[in-house]
Amino acid sequence: MKEQVVELQIPAEAWSPEHVLRWAFDNFSNSVAIASAFGAEGMVLIDMASRVRQSFRLFTLDTEFLFPETYDLMDQVEQKYGVVIERVLSLASPEEQERAHGPALWQRNPDQCCSLRKVEPLRRKLGELRAWITSIRRDQTAARASARKIEWDEKFGLVKINPIADWTSKQVWRHIYEHDVPYNRLHDRDYPSIGCTHCTRAVHAGEDPRAGRWSGSSKTECGLHILQP
Repeated sequence: MKEQVVELQIPAEAWSPEHVLRWAFDNFSNSVAIASAFGAEGMVLIDMASRVRQSFRLFTLDTEFLFPETYDLMDQVEQKYGVVIERVLSLASPEEQERAHGPALWQRNPDQCCSLRKVEPLRRKLGELRAWITSIRRDQTAARASARKIEWDEKFGLVKINPIADWTSKQVWRHIYEHDVPYNRLHDRDYPSIGCTHCTRAVHAGEDPRAGRWSGSSKTECGLHILQP
């Protein structure tokens, strides 16, 4: 499969997001799933998938530290699109994590907190799959700038599919408004990028859209989309 992905990388760059999704569903059937944190991009991808295929797999990494608005949106997604979100949890509850690593690990060592609550659960989930679909865009962070629409994920050892890798934020919001796609209401309160409550704040005028993530540190990624194995 890795060789086929390499051959497809260049031609796939000309495919529409719907074409990419159709290819993913046709080739991997029930062994591919959309990973979503239900940001604006994620909601667009879910809406597109619902137009391509009536039934599809959708999972989220539930850190148990998400905003109430995010959990409310997850309920809306299940109702509107008729899917059951597969909620992937850390092996340690928040209480167990605090006992093992002390209080507020996200302040002292955010990389370790993300590893425990996101990266390890993702690795476990991807072990069930042959491919996964993400809503990352190249212009979001430096780590995502080289993302292809179809690529081999060296870190997790399966096919990674990024249907809207070449989209802009403006295209994302145009799709949301034109198709009446539900979205996280925190976006209306200056939260362009939404993660856990402890590590996400609203951004101020003139700041980078991801300035509200891990504010005050050099961290820009939770580790899911960093290429190193």
